[in-house]
Amino acid sequence: MLAVALVLMTVAPGFAAAAPGPSGPRGEDRDESYTSAEGVLRYQVHLPPPRPGGSTGAPPAVVVAIHGCAMTGFGLNSMKDTTRLNDLADREGFIVVYPTQSVLRNPQLCWNSLSPEHQHRGRGEPELIAGAVRQVVATHHADGDRVHALGVSSGAGTAVILGVTYPDLFATVTSVAGGEYGFRREFAEQPVPPSPAETAVPARAEMGPRARQVPLLVVQGDQDTTVPPVMAERLVQQWVALGELIEGRTPDASTPVRPDTTVHSTPPDGHAFETDTYRRPTTPGLVIQRLLIHGQGHAWSGPRSTGLFVDRHGPDLAAVMWDFVSERRLSG
Repeated sequence: MLAVALVLMTVAPGFAAAAPGPSGPRGEDRDESYTSAEGVLRYQVHLPPPRPGGSTGAPPAVVVAIHGCAMTGFGLNSMKDTTRLNDLADREGFIVVYPTQSVLRNPQLCWNSLSPEHQHRGRGEPELIAGAVRQVVATHHADGDRVHALGVSSGAGTAVILGVTYPDLFATVTSVAGGEYGFRREFAEQPVPPSPAETAVPARAEMGPRARQVPLLVVQGDQDTTVPPVMAERLVQQWVALGELIEGRTPDASTPVRPDTTVHSTPPDGHAFETDTYRRPTTPGLVIQRLLIHGQGHAWSGPRSTGLFVDRHGPDLAAVMWDFVSERRLSG
């Protein structure tokens, strides 16, 4: 099953027709770029319409939306159209950043989240995305205490990497059809791959003196054959073990990780899903949530989503994500 996770790309049920757009004031899109010794990253920023109160209003939060393979941030088959985050951003008043992968870094437009050279602070794609985020916060006067990383598929792997390499920048991480930090291609060839408690050790080392338990939302379809559900389970287990390491304890790989609460939802006209919540009693406010969507494959779910990798019959993931991250801050 782990071998399947290395594909990281498939054509999930597609829906070409767009639903009617929302009413109300619309925001503004700006194409920008960030350049460093690691290269150039192009991205689009969506700025919400001015809020009541003008300049006296609170600075906006930032959501960085990282696409998957065979996608772009804001071009063809884009993360922007897939998630429809701009509609929510206009209503709630946050900024959305859509980085787009270069074909020079990956011909399939995947983020290189399985490659060790892109799993460390100050290097490769993590540095480029972090640099772009800091540039957006400074340029557009955003709230640096409320920056959230969201990714799908290979972009979910990158979002998790950002939570480990830049816990001092990202308040939360949302992974949709992704996997744990430090996953390697060769793990799939091993009869017994390392446990999530073992892969949590290099994650803790990477965090270094900036170590912080980052709230995590994990979303997974139970019919995903590209990134199978076991990967979501491993990510939750790794994040729990990482929290124990940050607190100075040694995680016990033999102890099952069980949620504190499970809520089952059965919409009348959509996929049923369950929400598992894991809390850290020693760290108030830290929450890990896993949303398992029954009947969904390798896709983003949303009633108005458009693109190759969408499923309109699942819950509105944009709203689910915002509900999880909107009140969370770096400062607690």
